Amino acid sequence: MLNKLKSMFNKNKKSGMVASWAAFFFISVLVFLAFSDGDFSFLLTYSSLCRCFGMMLLVAKLQRSGSAAGVSAKSLHCYTFVFAARLCSILRHEGYLPYDRSGDWLYHCVEGASLLATLVAIFLVHSTYNLSYEENNDSFGAIPFLPSSFGSLCIIIPCFILAALFHPSLNRDWFSDVTWTCSIYTESFAVLPQLFLFQKQASYSATVEPLIGHFVAALGFSRIVEMAFWMSSFTELSDRYGNRHVGFLVLICQIVHLIIMGDFFYFYLSSIKRGLPMQLPSHHSYV
Repeated sequence: MLNKLKSMFNKNKKSGMVASWAAFFFISVLVFLAFSDGDFSFLLTYSSLCRCFGMMLLVAKLQRSGSAAGVSAKSLHCYTFVFAARLCSILRHEGYLPYDRSGDWLYHCVEGASLLATLVAIFLVHSTYNLSYEENNDSFGAIPFLPSSFGSLCIIIPCFILAALFHPSLNRDWFSDVTWTCSIYTESFAVLPQLFLFQKQASYSATVEPLIGHFVAALGFSRIVEMAFWMSSFTELSDRYGNRHVGFLVLICQIVHLIIMGDFFYFYLSSIKRGLPMQLPSHHSYV
């Protein structure tokens, strides 16, 4: 068993699969020791760190390869909205912040850094490396009367409407509560355009660039961490009338997110086990 684990580690080390995650986990331990009081709510901050890590990996990928191939701009549009909406809530009120010291300022800074990294990635995709951007494959949300570049609105608008109708009231402020809830709902589906692009990409290139795989995996891992917190705390998410169905809806959205990413996680973990770049099946549907 140990020999198998050692062999798997050596393969991933040679292919560059381990280094980025090892560095992230090391930094995570340092952040935990420096800013956490050991409170369970640190999971919210850790989830935020995972998202930031993923976005920074994507920026590194774009800069290193000089190409935007394999990257969904529509997913980035959705995540820009997610981070901006969350910041609109947590910068004004404290209802959805971690209880420990990381909620004093670190959580805000990490979310801000994630937004900045996402905006940089969008700039690189649409400007610096726009010639390599696969707009034809990034076709999620291609419906009549809606320009293809606005496909992310197919996710954002329904999530905003749902959040306006069903949201908790920890902040006792309609705008702040709705923006936080909308960020949660939108994040659950923001990865769909990227998975849709993978599906299109599989028809001509079965290999996913390692950093893109890490980027998507980090976003999924962040939701696992966040869900671990809300599974024990979702009952606190009641609306202004005291109804707790909103908490169940928030939890269900996070479960749906993981179901959507189920296939991706399978192929990603399989690639780690083999010590090879992630391979896409030529006839498989992610969405």
